[in-house]
Amino acid sequence: MADIIHLLPDSIANQIAAGEVVQRPASVVKELLENSIDAGCKAIQLIVKDGGKTSIQVVDDGIGMSETDARLCFERHATSKIKDAADLYSIRTMGFRGEALASIAAVAEVELRTRRLSDEVGSMVQVGGSEFVAQQPVSCPVGSTLTVKNLFYNVPARRKFLKSNSVELKHIISEFQHVALAFPEISMSLSHNGSEIYKLAPSNLKQRIVNLFGKSISSQLVDCVAETSIVAISGYIGKPESARKSPGEQFFFVNGRFMKSPFLHKAVVNAYNRLLPANSIPSYFIYFRVDPGSIDVNIHPTKTEVKFEDDGAVWQIVHAAVREALGKFAVAPSIDFSSDPGFSIPHFPKDSPVELPEIELNPNFNPFEDEGARFAQRTREHNFTPQQPVKGWEQLYQDVNPNFNFEPKQTAVQTFASKGFDDSVAENTGRFFQIKGKYIITAVKSGMLVVDQKRAHERILYEQFYKNLNLEKNVAQRELYPQTIELNPQDFETIITNQENFLRLGLDISNLNHNTISINSLPGNTRITDPALFLENLLAIINENEALPFDSAKEKIALSMAKAAAVGYGKRLSESEMQEVVDQLFACREPNYTADGKKTIALIEMSEFEKWLK
Repeated sequence: MADIIHLLPDSIANQIAAGEVVQRPASVVKELLENSIDAGCKAIQLIVKDGGKTSIQVVDDGIGMSETDARLCFERHATSKIKDAADLYSIRTMGFRGEALASIAAVAEVELRTRRLSDEVGSMVQVGGSEFVAQQPVSCPVGSTLTVKNLFYNVPARRKFLKSNSVELKHIISEFQHVALAFPEISMSLSHNGSEIYKLAPSNLKQRIVNLFGKSISSQLVDCVAETSIVAISGYIGKPESARKSPGEQFFFVNGRFMKSPFLHKAVVNAYNRLLPANSIPSYFIYFRVDPGSIDVNIHPTKTEVKFEDDGAVWQIVHAAVREALGKFAVAPSIDFSSDPGFSIPHFPKDSPVELPEIELNPNFNPFEDEGARFAQRTREHNFTPQQPVKGWEQLYQDVNPNFNFEPKQTAVQTFASKGFDDSVAENTGRFFQIKGKYIITAVKSGMLVVDQKRAHERILYEQFYKNLNLEKNVAQRELYPQTIELNPQDFETIITNQENFLRLGLDISNLNHNTISINSLPGNTRITDPALFLENLLAIINENEALPFDSAKEKIALSMAKAAAVGYGKRLSESEMQEVVDQLFACREPNYTADGKKTIALIEMSEFEKWLK
């Protein structure tokens, strides 16, 4: 029998390896930006076309490469970062595997232009599908310019699974933010299809955060610092009220490298304890400085998973640091010493006598005199006359038996004043009652019907929104004063992409300027009191289902909108409003449950009352 095992050609082996490293255009962006950082650059330009599918270009002013290095960098496991196995445990660079450029070149057409400061001319190398195409001298500035075109052009199955341009752009923006936050001292810019998204000047960390996520975040940041022998922590956490429904502004960095850690994320969230609104996630920008030998970044080719030598201790330190930061925020108000006007402190020579202050006393002062006068004045204003003493009251008790027991007699019958039936529990409004602003009660033939007013309204609105999503355009109510909202680039891109879909909901949003929108109208027949929160909930559900087309996520979008717009608990309703809720509920296709399976009504039958009152 002939041998069946054989070595794969380099081109196929590189394509297989690329499956781990290059998953989408954002993966290419990550690797190229990290290479520029390792080259010691001071400025990076990222230029993207069609969500990175057509072209990705990174321009830096780093040290550049020689002619030989420019050719060798596209070979597998070719790297300048490590020389032996021991170097894996003291890594200080972003890249070290020597796989990125080889993997990218295996599934795209790549062109590199690079020059060192000591060279008069640079070198251009072209590679496509792991095949060397050409290399020649070229005039170019110091640094490197790497252009990746037609990603997955030779792997149609991989290209077919790429998402829309807007979704891929959101992932690219995310990778750009990781590098921008890790290195605020580097100038960075990002443009897409000729439109500038970011242009970041070198700055401190807080200013970089503001430049990335908008001015509104500045007042929501709280310093978070901890110094221990195991790890040093610095950065910022968000105030509890700034927490959002969807993730997006949660960042961990270790030694300048972005990392993902659900384990440490729980440490942060647990530190907030009960300060967070329900189902909300706090913002945080937390940086770890540790000995490179105490962490392992060589777990996954993407290098976003990091293993600490003592995970448990790091968890406790993070938890304590966040708790301490929140405690300082809650107790001590911040003071701007740079703008606070100074006050003069008198200076006295050491041996000079200091006179005691003289205190003058008024022996005739009566602190109650003014209050008494005010009380007398109020009495006169209200024509108050003291009640005359009651005469002859003794006669009322002449015939009382002295042995009479005045203790109240206990009865077995409980009245409505008993526990659980106080006056505040129910309000008689005729046919309908409302309990605690939560339940609507009405009598029916078989007993008493109890309706959860919030869940009932959710059911009504869900069916209304779902129906409207299948129409071309919904009824909208114009806002008298349109609300303007500043968004991060990812949410802004989501809204611009879905503007037509939002119009089907009756939600009219216009683009004012860079990352700022205006809400001009809201869905009709709703009581949306906070348009910004409503939009946040809508964005959260869209982002959670970004893998689905808008039409495929209709049910989830309608449910999210219904939850956000439904009347809340504690809202007092008139009898006509309660009747309208009940009537509309029973006109629904499924009145007994909300769209997410919670009961909306309960029936207490007459037989139950008879059991209770036996």
